[in-house]
Amino acid sequence: MVGGVSGWINSMINAFPAFEFEILAIISNRDGSGQFAYDLPKNVTAVYEAYLDDYDWVEDHRKVSRRRLSKTEYDALRSVVLGENTEWGVLFDLFNNKNISIDDLLMGEDFFRIVQECYDKNYSQIVFSDFLWTMRSIYLPLFLILNTKIPRADIYHCVATGYAGVLGGMATHLFKCPLIVSEHGIYTREREEEILKANWVAGVYKNIWIDQFRKMSKLAYGSADIVTSLYGHAKKLQIELGCPESKTEITPNGITVENFENLPGKNEDEMSYIQIGAVLRVTPIKDVKTLIQAFSFAKEIMPNLRLFIMGPVDEDEVYAKECYDLVKNLGVKDVIFTGRVNVREYLGRMDMTILTSISEGQPLTILESFAAHKPVIATDVGCCSELIFGEEGDELGEAGILTHIMNTQEISEAMVKLARNAALREKMGNVGYERVNKYYRVEFMRDKYAELYRRVSKRR
Repeated sequence: MVGGVSGWINSMINAFPAFEFEILAIISNRDGSGQFAYDLPKNVTAVYEAYLDDYDWVEDHRKVSRRRLSKTEYDALRSVVLGENTEWGVLFDLFNNKNISIDDLLMGEDFFRIVQECYDKNYSQIVFSDFLWTMRSIYLPLFLILNTKIPRADIYHCVATGYAGVLGGMATHLFKCPLIVSEHGIYTREREEEILKANWVAGVYKNIWIDQFRKMSKLAYGSADIVTSLYGHAKKLQIELGCPESKTEITPNGITVENFENLPGKNEDEMSYIQIGAVLRVTPIKDVKTLIQAFSFAKEIMPNLRLFIMGPVDEDEVYAKECYDLVKNLGVKDVIFTGRVNVREYLGRMDMTILTSISEGQPLTILESFAAHKPVIATDVGCCSELIFGEEGDELGEAGILTHIMNTQEISEAMVKLARNAALREKMGNVGYERVNKYYRVEFMRDKYAELYRRVSKRR
């Protein structure tokens, strides 16, 4: 997918041309195999895939006799399901060194007995058959990940916890090589927010799914040599979720500022408009609906406003259609969905940019806006406050306006305030440009990770 994290991965790989990278990508199923959203850099020598939904990879599982788990294996699997201290190494060896059928394991007596014990202990108030099948659906993707063959490497670098963290933990167990875990958002918290709002899971099952992601994060933190985050508050959240403080490092994002110099400006038709750019994926987590509603209110006050929503619309086609319908039902004009674009062709034509997400890490789109001298309106998520107002010791000033999540009135008022005041837009845009140059250049990020790679290599 195109996005902040994948863009960061792409820039990281390009920042180390002398390093050889192999990518192990987690995708939903084989239908998405090989569909790359980026041109692979020359120093990417292989791409492997792991699937969260797949058939059992045994030639004819009907001929595979259902083997029972050993006591050690049974105890390890039981401890994962019941949320106890787990000997993950036993499970890594089980899935990597033995011919095991995932189908037989999920449908077999051992898993049934473990789930039954978990049910009797914690969930006896709900229907057992529903609980059993939910547990099978939860553990199918985990078992498929555990069954993934991992390529050998000198260093493993996961860009999230969750299933990626499981792969990282398994790699460092199997090959005794160092592991770095980098989180842009706090993966467990993002999944928690997602699950709490989801319609496909209800009641106590939300808690079970959330606990599963917490277990995987704990494994990743425990296996890693170094765990990075983008800003101070994220580091505190990692520690709250069980990451030892001694492992944590803050590594801010960085961009190539020079890429956003001499951008094309407005054409003749656009000179009469105040143009607002939103660089995002049209998905619920970006809260595009609130953006559209706020813009409709602002446009009633400032009729010469125009909104460009720049980014892919095919990741959640149902949500994208709801956004199109909202524009139509509100009768609001001058909302333009561009689809996936080269942002450098548009950013110079904007008077400001906006991000109304309900969850973020340290958005690259804000850094790119700063590099283009554009002020930013952003919701108070992730590192947006620090980017707009500066971290402790940064006295450069305000580079935009911060609003509360889903607060249509605040967001609308921020649009109007900047639209009415060209001098304020210029002042804030210049502050953003100074801030990105002083703290968020790609050279700083590259030097930090070069130091981390050297450090973990010496450690093991």
